[in-house]
Amino acid sequence: MGTRARCQGLAGALVLSLFGLAGCSEQDMVTQPKVETYQESDFFPDGQSARMPVAGTVARGQLRVDQALYQGKTGDLLVDTIPLKVTRPLLERGRQRYDIYCAPCHDRMGEGRGMIVQRGFPPPPTFHQDRLRDAPVGHFYHVITEGYGAMYSYAARVTPEDRWAIVAYIRALQLSRHATLDDVPAERRDTLRIEGKAP
Repeated sequence: MGTRARCQGLAGALVLSLFGLAGCSEQDMVTQPKVETYQESDFFPDGQSARMPVAGTVARGQLRVDQALYQGKTGDLLVDTIPLKVTRPLLERGRQRYDIYCAPCHDRMGEGRGMIVQRGFPPPPTFHQDRLRDAPVGHFYHVITEGYGAMYSYAARVTPEDRWAIVAYIRALQLSRHATLDDVPAERRDTLRIEGKAP
């Protein structure tokens, strides 16, 4: 196809496009009929058209029967074990989520001296105090989910799996604070000595 024919084809397409646009106007978009939900209905005695779900109704994909995973509890007791396999990727995800959601108040080491605290917000407790080091992991999950004191709930911002990843990372922070060379696998001890991180 020659250049002239190509140009004529493009011009024709442009003209057709302009005719198509001429059929639309902003006013037509503004005055289009609206769909009214929740209109009054004479089908039900109370006049409502929308009904409340039956008690116990669960939205699709929201059946959460694993109480340990979704509530951090077994019965009425907080769980002592993270209900996910703790792997390096899980800890890395936990560190990432912790740095985003927790470090502004708790700081990156879990001392409770984050930037928000430095600007006047009440300090949270350090994760390294005995009370929190001895707390079951379900405590941390519950606090992230429900909030505690000045801390609001993160349930809408952090998925259950990410909450557990954060809990695993908090435990890693706590363990690292009190770790000794004996806690390091034997094959890694020499590496630490070479890097000057151990006696």
